[in-house]
Amino acid sequence: MKKAILSFVLSVLLNVVFAQANLPADYLSKEFHKGRRDEFRKLMPTNSVAVIFAYPERTFSRDISYQYHPNPDLYYLSGYKESNAVLLIFKESQQANNLQYNELIFVRDRDKLAETWTGRRLGIEGTKEKLGFSVVYTTKEFNNFPINFKNFTTVLSAGIPTDIKNDNSGYDLAGLLKTFREKAAVSDEERTLHNLQQRLATNTNMQNLEQMIAGIKRTAVNNEKILNDSYIQQLMAKPDSVQLEAIKLKLLSQKDGMDFYREIITALRQIKTAEEMVVFRKAIKISAIAHTEAMKAVTADMSENEVDGIHRYIHKKYGAEDEGYPTIVGAGANGCILHYGENNNTKIDNQLLLMDVGAEYHGYSADITRTVPANGKFTAEQKAIYELVYEAQEAVFKLCKEGTPFGNLNKKSTEILANGLLKLGVIKEYGEVRTYYPHGCSHYLGLDVHDIGDNLGLKENMVITVEPGIYIPAGSNCDKKWWNIGVRIEDDVLIGRDNFEILSIDAARKWDDVEKVTREKSRLNDINLPKL
Repeated sequence: MKKAILSFVLSVLLNVVFAQANLPADYLSKEFHKGRRDEFRKLMPTNSVAVIFAYPERTFSRDISYQYHPNPDLYYLSGYKESNAVLLIFKESQQANNLQYNELIFVRDRDKLAETWTGRRLGIEGTKEKLGFSVVYTTKEFNNFPINFKNFTTVLSAGIPTDIKNDNSGYDLAGLLKTFREKAAVSDEERTLHNLQQRLATNTNMQNLEQMIAGIKRTAVNNEKILNDSYIQQLMAKPDSVQLEAIKLKLLSQKDGMDFYREIITALRQIKTAEEMVVFRKAIKISAIAHTEAMKAVTADMSENEVDGIHRYIHKKYGAEDEGYPTIVGAGANGCILHYGENNNTKIDNQLLLMDVGAEYHGYSADITRTVPANGKFTAEQKAIYELVYEAQEAVFKLCKEGTPFGNLNKKSTEILANGLLKLGVIKEYGEVRTYYPHGCSHYLGLDVHDIGDNLGLKENMVITVEPGIYIPAGSNCDKKWWNIGVRIEDDVLIGRDNFEILSIDAARKWDDVEKVTREKSRLNDINLPKL
C-alpha cells in the first residue's frame, strides 16, 4: 500500500514539474507512438528486427549547428526528438539481461554540462516517463548489448547515412552506425548492388536499355559485386524484351530489409490516424491564417522578405515550431521559378506575388500556395491564367476519393491546363503544356512536406496536395502580354471514401475573393519601426 501511495505521489510531482515547464499540451501521446510500433510489428516478417536511427546534426556555420530536425520515422514510432539514438523493434519477444522485451531504445545520457549549453535531454528516466518505453539504455551500452543481428532472417532498416559528424566517442550517431555495421555485417557494396538492382527492375525498358547499361558501368567502378552479379551480367548482355521482363521480375522478388522497411513505414504513414489529424489540422489552419494575413498586409512597396516574415510571425504566434520547407515568396518573374528561395526582391511593385508557405506544427507540415495581385486587382491576362489554374484545381478535387489512381490527378490537371492554354493562344500544340506546367499536380503530405506514399490508388484518410500551376517567364514563345505571369494555387486535401475535404479552405481561393482580401487592411500595416 505504501509503495502504491509513493508511486502516486511521485507521478503527481512529475506531472507538476512537466506542467510547470509551460510546454505545449497537444503533442502526440505516448500511446499513439506505441500504437504505431505495434502496427509496424504486425507487418514485419517472421524472425526480423527493425533498426531506426536518429538523424544526424548538421553544421550551420563553423561550430554552430542548424536547429535539429528529428528523423520523421523515429519520431512517428517513438516520439523521440533528439540526436544520437537508435530504436529497435522486434517481431518476436526477446530476452537478455534478465529482461523480456519486443522493443529497445538507446538514447543520449543526461549530461549536466552539455545540457547547460544545448538544452535538456530526456535520458533514460525521461524516455520511460514521457515516451512510455519499458526498456531503455544509453547509447554507451549499445556496443556491448548482447544482440546478434546475424541471427535474424531479416534486418529492416531505412538505410545508413554516411555524411555525419564523428566525435570519436564511439556512442554518438557515427559510433552507433559503426557498431551496427559490425554486428549486422552490413556491406556497403551489397547495399549498393541491391539498390541498383531495384532501380533497374523498376525503370529499365527496351527504349532506355543502352542508357541503363551505361549507368551500370559508371556505378560498377571499384565494385566487383556489381560486375559479378548474374542478373547485372544478363542485363549487360542486352536481352530482348521477353528476357528483360523475366530479369526484372526476378530482381523485384529479391526483397531485402530496406524494401520491407520502406513498404511497412509507407503503408502506415500514408494513412493518417484521428490523433494525427488533430495536430495536422492545426498546422494547416495556422498556415491558412498566415496566408490570409499576408494577403491583407501586402502592398506594392513591400519586399518579398517582409512578406516572408509575416508568414513566419503568424506561425510562431500560434506555436508552430518552424516552416515545413524553405518559404517561397516570389514577385513577378520570381514567381515563375518553381522553388525560388532567395525572397530578396526589395519591392514587389504591381506584380503578382506567389506565396508557397506552410507551417510545421509538432512535426506535421502544411503546404499552401496562394497567388495574389499586390495592388489588389488582377490584370485581364493575370485573371485569365488564374481562372484556368483554378478550373484545373476544381476538376482535380472531384477525383479526390478512395480508389482514384494517383496518376489520374496529374492527367486531369494537364488536360484542363493544356486545353485552356490552347484556347488562350499561349501554346499551339497540346504537348507544349509541359513548358509552362513542368511539375506534378499532387504529392503526399504529413511528417515530410513531400511525404512518403505508394503512388497507387488514393485511400481514405490520406492527405495530399492539389497544386496545378502555370509559369510563363519572360522570353517565352508566346505573346509578351503573358510574360512573367506565374500562378499556382495549392491546397491540402483529406481523402474520404467517396468525398474529400479541403483542409486549407480558410485561405481565399477564388479570384474575386482573393482581390477582396488583398484590399482589406491588416493591423500589421500599422507597425512603424525606426528607419535605418
